[in-house]
Amino acid sequence: MNIGIFTDTYYPQINGVVTSIRTLEKELNKRGHKVYIFTITHPNARKATPRVFRLPSMPFVFLPSHRVGLLYSPKAVSMIKKLNLDLIHTHTEFSLGLFGKYMSKQLQIPNIHTYHTMYEDYVHYLTFGKQTKLTPKMAKVLSRVFCNKSNRVIAPTEKVKNILEEYGVKKPIHVIPTGIDLQPFQKENFSPEDIQALREQFHIESKDPVILFVGRIAKEKSIDVIIKAMPDVLQKFPTAKLLIIGEGPERKDLENLAATLDVKDSVIFGGQQPWSEIGKFYQLGNVFVSASVTETQGLTFAEAMAGGIPVVAKYDKNLEGMIEDHKTGRLFYHDSDLSSILIDIFSNQENTVQMTQNAYMAVQQYSADLFGERVASLYEDVLKEMK
Repeated sequence: MNIGIFTDTYYPQINGVVTSIRTLEKELNKRGHKVYIFTITHPNARKATPRVFRLPSMPFVFLPSHRVGLLYSPKAVSMIKKLNLDLIHTHTEFSLGLFGKYMSKQLQIPNIHTYHTMYEDYVHYLTFGKQTKLTPKMAKVLSRVFCNKSNRVIAPTEKVKNILEEYGVKKPIHVIPTGIDLQPFQKENFSPEDIQALREQFHIESKDPVILFVGRIAKEKSIDVIIKAMPDVLQKFPTAKLLIIGEGPERKDLENLAATLDVKDSVIFGGQQPWSEIGKFYQLGNVFVSASVTETQGLTFAEAMAGGIPVVAKYDKNLEGMIEDHKTGRLFYHDSDLSSILIDIFSNQENTVQMTQNAYMAVQQYSADLFGERVASLYEDVLKEMK
């Protein structure tokens, strides 16, 4: 098959959507299909990549760190018509997604759409933090209209499927969890010297307990909840460190919060790191923590589990089947419970080791190979229906 993937976010950006797309691209290519990526220009994308086509873009007015592409490009239309695409798979509801929809109609080929983002959790970017009723409603309408103009919809979890059905999406919705390549995160890839060098880089002593967060530093990630847990953790483990890997618009506010709570010396902002190095950072952590409930799947949880470190997450329906409390990780329901759970993990190593081993076995169901097989099978079913 010749497959066109249309997305507003792609490498060198680092986020869950990019991880999902690159994993799918690799798995489809491995199966002999040709994958063409249509995305936006990016200032850090310095070299051309085969079968990756970048359309002109500009910073998103509401979120300057993000970019949006042109809705239409005559040059791109002409080029796409020559590729003999069998289907189009969109991964955004905005510029490149709309362009993908247009090309699907022009070429009279099916459009599969993956719904990655719960926009109700992101409307604060459009309202500059002000509470309104209008924007969440618009998010629902946008999602419903876009999905209903697709042949099939992919949702990464049952929770997302249920929400889309509540929005009024009538097209068939298939739950296909995003797979990850587990190998880059495994302990065996990294020597003790590698990890020690990383500790020295961030001035972390070998015996310091490390709480790790990896992801975008944004309001919806609720990193403030983790920082607020630090005073209690430090009372029991005075040398504990919180290492935050990533960048985003909330960094300054979180730095100020750490200073206000008098924990700034224990909170380390490590900045954005190259994708090729991310696996090493999981080995630096003694526990991975996320307090966000806006993830459509939470790939960083799976990465941490593959890396062999325990995961602590705020309960969300999306995590059902991935994290089982006390067995494959720890779940907290109230922000005030986080510090006691972290203290328990640092204090009870025997239980923590067993939980980590269970998690490593459980995460195998999210293999990239199974993900690629399920999506390719869906493509084939849709193409058969169109004949």
